[in-house]
Amino acid sequence: MSSFDILVVLGATACGKTSLGVRLARDLAGRGRPCEIISADSRQVYRGLDIGSGKDLAEYGEVPYHLVDVATLAEEYNVFSFQRDFYRTYRSLSDRSAFPLMVGGTGMYLDSILRSYPLVEVPENPPLREELAPLTLDELARRLLSVKAEIHNRTDLEDRARLVRAIEIAEYERDSPAEEEAESRPVLRPLTLGVRYPRDELRERIRSRLLSRVEEGLAEEVERLHGEGYSWDRLDRLGLEYRYTARYLQGLIQNRQEWIDSLYTAICQFAKRQETWFRGMERKGVAVRWIERGNYDEARAIVEAELL
Repeated sequence: MSSFDILVVLGATACGKTSLGVRLARDLAGRGRPCEIISADSRQVYRGLDIGSGKDLAEYGEVPYHLVDVATLAEEYNVFSFQRDFYRTYRSLSDRSAFPLMVGGTGMYLDSILRSYPLVEVPENPPLREELAPLTLDELARRLLSVKAEIHNRTDLEDRARLVRAIEIAEYERDSPAEEEAESRPVLRPLTLGVRYPRDELRERIRSRLLSRVEEGLAEEVERLHGEGYSWDRLDRLGLEYRYTARYLQGLIQNRQEWIDSLYTAICQFAKRQETWFRGMERKGVAVRWIERGNYDEARAIVEAELL
């Protein structure tokens, strides 16, 4: 027995959370607790997004992992999809007496589990979509905010397709009675570790990793995806590496150095927003034990102290 039934390792991009999670998973397995990792990454769910999403599958080694490569780019995988798949995976691990370790940096995915968002599956509403079609982006944003003043993901306000879907969900939830889930959700007892670095060091890690991904073929990966029929607009919605690389390949970014520099700046800004999100989770009651520079010995000591 232990004081927790799921271990969570979270942190901003490039902080080394996957490496730490894998080491802790091996430790737990060595203590007779077979451990499997559940990824909480909004891009690694997609097949074909390998270099840009940092899908270093060899890093897992012998540790089983889940919710990687579970969707195609033809799908719009979202927080509802993740929460649904997480609980299915969690139950499967429990049935096999395997210990779950969730690792990731997608704040909303993590938060949906740690604070148990009450999400329901919302069908598409063709008449509503037809009504929204002539509205401008600003008009759509005002409509969403009139229904749901607190928006978990502000990027919904910047993309038309996501904004329409957010309105669809918000108005469905407003007009529909609460639905009970077919299966009750497990009540989790998480031990949550957060990896963090001083800002300057994290920026160095971000630049180093970005340059490695460029050398590994980031531009070639995006070019291949476009060649397979995925539009520039679709690639633009798949995160910063794909957005800026797609713009570079279209000639909207003038040269290689401008592409790298602008992408680096955007990733640093994103990492700052991730850190802000995690602080917000703490203010809302999520207990996070912060591990400076991802110190393995410190993390292992915390886990061992919680094992009963």
